[in-house]
Amino acid sequence: MTEALSAYKYIFFFIALLVGVPIGYSYAIRKPIVEKVVFFLAIFFTARMEDINFLSYEWLRLTSKGFEVGMVDLATLILFMIVIKRRYEFKVSIPPGSILFLLYFLFSILSIRNASNPLYSMFEVWKMVRMYAYFWVIYNYIRDEKALNLFMRCVATITLYVFYEVVRQKYIDHQFQVSGPFPHQNSLVMYMIIFGSIIFAYLLNNKEHSLRKTLMWIAVFGMTGVSIISTLSRGGMVLFLVSIAIILLMSFNAGYSSKKVIITVVLGLLSLLILMRAWDSITERFETAPEASANTRIDLAIVAQNMANDKRLGIGLNNFGVKVNPPYNYSSHIPLQDELDPDEQNGLVETIYLMIAAECGWHTLVVFFALIFYFYFLNLRNYVRYKGHPYQFVSIAFLGGLLAIYLESVLEWVLKQTNNFYQLMLVFAIIAVMYRMDKEREERKRVA
Repeated sequence: MTEALSAYKYIFFFIALLVGVPIGYSYAIRKPIVEKVVFFLAIFFTARMEDINFLSYEWLRLTSKGFEVGMVDLATLILFMIVIKRRYEFKVSIPPGSILFLLYFLFSILSIRNASNPLYSMFEVWKMVRMYAYFWVIYNYIRDEKALNLFMRCVATITLYVFYEVVRQKYIDHQFQVSGPFPHQNSLVMYMIIFGSIIFAYLLNNKEHSLRKTLMWIAVFGMTGVSIISTLSRGGMVLFLVSIAIILLMSFNAGYSSKKVIITVVLGLLSLLILMRAWDSITERFETAPEASANTRIDLAIVAQNMANDKRLGIGLNNFGVKVNPPYNYSSHIPLQDELDPDEQNGLVETIYLMIAAECGWHTLVVFFALIFYFYFLNLRNYVRYKGHPYQFVSIAFLGGLLAIYLESVLEWVLKQTNNFYQLMLVFAIIAVMYRMDKEREERKRVA
């Protein structure tokens, strides 16, 4: 029965590719509502992954376990076709930050010479190609502020869906730590930190909302908070508060208003009610967290440093899960739980930064830092340039949200997971779009 369902999944995918994409494109260019739906799906399927894996190795501990292709890629393909069709109306260009991404990509490929299994590396290479394609398409597709309004509606709708999955898992399936539609609770936390930050900044800084719409957005923000608390991720909850604090600071720095004060007080009271409701579970999570978990993190961090110091180019992209185990001696300091079990495997280092250094070398980690902080400071520039503009809230949201997930990545390798990698590239694309729109606005002023 399982094999039959798997076969149907492949059949459905190829029907969607060969039939659905052409039909979707033909309707999208003629009907604006269809185009909006395609744009929504290109974001929705970053949260609810529907994909197939060619040459799947699901049983291995790898960051990529096959050649994934998903519904998000099909929606992106339709948007790509729309971008190409409109290339004479809207200039197609290479997004800012592309050179840094290319360097990160090339240095990652160079590490394959040291891989024990180059096929595993190619899984990750394919993922990186998809991520840049998504980034390029979103950057060239969003042309004006109307698309940013649509983006906010997408954020709200996806938040509602994630909240539904969280409530179902917690109160119907009775799961202690929920993950929603994501592969792990930490994936959910990182994803919702970004969306929660966007919604919070929107609430504080939007001047045109009626009372009814304000209450609606407060409810949606509350859903992001409930979703994050329900994961019982200690680091995630703390870093979400860090993001909220930064957004508060930057919002009041952008301009004081009584509305901001009222919304802050209301949300503060709402947060207290949510914390009181979940306090027993939070307390239990903190009190019962195994000490061995922290020791394992340290042991695997030492493994990663051993690998990075041993091979200048790294031990091979997506090969950490292989070389952390015998016959390689990088983990010789980690005692086996069962010395008689030949299949016992160590896990993956729980920080994306040391994983990149181990697999691709310290130089690649430097490039990765340059990439992610390039967009952070480009966003900081947007914050200054959009002062007094209705869309300054976007840059405010990313000042808090990006810093939070960069800090969380010290403890997690979640940014390599497909859902969160897509969302990161979505954020980078929007930052780049706002930068481009600002440059275009300046150009129009000079011409006038």
